[in-house]
Amino acid sequence: MKRFVATLKPILLAGLLVIQVTGLFAQLQDENKMEEKTGNAATFSAGADLTSRYIWRGADYGNSPAIQPSVAFSVAGFKAGFWGSYGLSQYSKQINDTTVLDKGHYAEFDFYLSYTLKGFTLMAYDYFFPNSLDPNNGNRYFNFRNSNTGHTLEICLSWAGPEKFPLQLYAGTLVYGADKGKDATGVYGTGSKNNYSTYLEAAYPFSIKGFGVKPFVGGIPFGSGWYGPCGGVVNAGLTVSKSIVISKDYSLPVFGSVITNPQAQSIFLVFGISL
Repeated sequence: MKRFVATLKPILLAGLLVIQVTGLFAQLQDENKMEEKTGNAATFSAGADLTSRYIWRGADYGNSPAIQPSVAFSVAGFKAGFWGSYGLSQYSKQINDTTVLDKGHYAEFDFYLSYTLKGFTLMAYDYFFPNSLDPNNGNRYFNFRNSNTGHTLEICLSWAGPEKFPLQLYAGTLVYGADKGKDATGVYGTGSKNNYSTYLEAAYPFSIKGFGVKPFVGGIPFGSGWYGPCGGVVNAGLTVSKSIVISKDYSLPVFGSVITNPQAQSIFLVFGISL
């Protein structure tokens, strides 16, 4: 019974957080004027990015070019979507001086729900990493037991400022699943209790002569098996983007990013195309 209560507690806390923030959003919405009907229209969208590397929050996932498809549905501030990343070549991971593991083609499948109001966005994000060496029999997508699930749930809150002050702030905490704390030897990610890994980021996008420019910096307040062994800056850099006109009715968005992880002392140069 105690084990059940301990497992249920973080879920209830996350639920209360969602209820409280959603209640705040509802209160703010009541104070707003009615939006135009066209702004509430239900829409579907689909697309894909082709990127030279998949770098997420300062870490390389797959050591390979990747295709990243997405499908989404949105209506009246609500949005639900799926996002994935699939490495175009195989990669290996070095465990120690003598052991190298074949990881196959990196694969990720995510689902998210979000609600946006007055620049604030509340989001629940489910990360899942299929077994790329055995994609048909090794997925176990419907295993949601906190002790051994492949899912990780993050609750996020972000804010985007107005055009005159386009500051972007983001805070997200992993509240359930494959995010564990330290084991007996002090290594993050291999313990039995949830770690509640937290990531914070600030960005300031602006435009210069047709180019979008976005400097950003992100960090963690404490150690994590996801981000790094101690608190500090794990993701900082600059993204430059531009839409290349192909025809009267179509433009091709491209972007380039310089990304560094000061804690890991790594750096990446990434190029991507949005289709």
